[in-house]
Order: sequence, then structure tokens, then C-alpha cells
Amino acid sequence: MRTKTILTASDAAIVLAACNAEAAKNNWLVSIAVTDEAGYLLHLERADGAPLPSAEIALLKAKTAAIAKAPTKTLEDVVKDRPAVGLMPGRLPVQGGVPILYNGECVGGIGVSGVKSHEDEIVAIAGREALLASVA
Repeated sequence: MRTKTILTASDAAIVLAACNAEAAKNNWLVSIAVTDEAGYLLHLERADGAPLPSAEIALLKAKTAAIAKAPTKTLEDVVKDRPAVGLMPGRLPVQGGVPILYNGECVGGIGVSGVKSHEDEIVAIAGREALLASVA
């Protein structure tokens, strides 16, 4: 048996605080989702005024990043050459989701939706970097 690192509610709170700070700094109204390594939801928050579908899209981005262990932008690029990748069930290969990698393993995903996809990714990265800095 080995010891496994997992995300906690406290970790999700750190991610959300940093994501919200980045979004507020830019006046972006977004939804933010944090999942575990299997893509199961730990926390979801939709800002007042964020687009209604953004909550579901953020969750799909977080889930996709966690399961693929790669940014959703990478999968978006793959779909250009291999369109069938976009048909994988339960995944959304659209920029704005990032995996949380710690000690070489994926422990979760962060998905953001509500503004342009590259801006969603900026918010997600801010959350991931804040979490990783807190455990360094």
C-alpha cells in the first residue's frame, strides 16, 4: 500500500479564493469548479451575473483536465488533428481547465467558464498556482 495525496475542502477554498481574486481584478464574471483526480466535484461557485451555462461548462472543463491530466487547451489542439477526440463522453476539450499536479501525480482539476477561453485559463492557473505555493 502507498499513501495517496488528495485535495481537501481547505485546498478547494485556497483555489477558489485565488481564482476569485484573479477574476475580480479583471472584472470577469465566471464560474469556478474544483474536482478531485477522478473528475468528481469538490466545489462549484458561479459569480453573480456569470452566464447561466458557465457553471456546467466549468465543471466539464475541470473534469476533463483531471481525467486527461492535461490542460483542456492541449485537448482542444488535439481535436484539430483528430476530431474524434472531441466525441469522448463527459469531456469538454475547450481551453479553461487545468489539472492540479503535485509530486508528479494528478490530484484534481480546476475549470473556469464565463469569459473568453484564454481568460478562463488565466483564472484557473491563478488558483492552481496559489494552491501549489501554499503546500511548497
